[in-house]
Amino acid sequence: MASPRHSPAQEAYLQFHGVLGGRPVHHTLANHWARVVEMLYAAERMKELAHDPELTSPMVRTLPSAVPREGVGVVEAPRGTLFHHYRTDERGIITAANLIVATQNNAARIALGVEKAAKKLITGGDVPEGLLNMVEMAFRAYDPCLGCATHSLPGSMPLLVQVRNPRGVPLAVLRRNADGSIHRE
Repeated sequence: MASPRHSPAQEAYLQFHGVLGGRPVHHTLANHWARVVEMLYAAERMKELAHDPELTSPMVRTLPSAVPREGVGVVEAPRGTLFHHYRTDERGIITAANLIVATQNNAARIALGVEKAAKKLITGGDVPEGLLNMVEMAFRAYDPCLGCATHSLPGSMPLLVQVRNPRGVPLAVLRRNADGSIHRE
C-alpha cells in the first residue's frame, strides 16, 4: 500500500521529528530547523490563502473614515511574539510607538543559554578563543537577528564577554569590535 503524499512542510517535520527523537525537542540549535519547517508551512498556507475568495474579495478591507488615534497589534513570528502599540496626532502622524519584540520575551532563556555555553567552554579560568562564537550561537538560536532587536548598525555585531570567578573578580575580558577584530583584555 502506498503511503499518502505529504506536503513539503509535513515531510520536513517528519524528518525533524525522526532525526531528533520525537517531542519535546530540547536541543537549542534545533530552533533553526524548526523555523525552516514553520516557514515551509507558512508558504504553503499563504498559497492557500491567496486563493481564498473570502480574503481576495474587495469587501475584505474597510478603510477607516476617521483618523486612527491609537492601535495595538500582536503578531506571532518565527522568533516569538511581537507586540506593537501606536498613538497618532490629529493628522494621523505617529507620536508614540512601543514595540515589545521577541528578544525581550526570550531574555531569560537567552541568558540561560549564554551561561550554559560559557560554563561548558571555560574551565579553570582558561577562556578559549572560540568563546565569543559559541556565546553568539547560543543567543542567535533564540534571536537570529539581534541587530534588529537592538537597532545596531547593519553588519556590525560587537560583543563583550566578561568572565568572573565565583567571588566576582574579573578573570578575562573578550571583546569583538564592530569591525570584527577580537581583543583579549
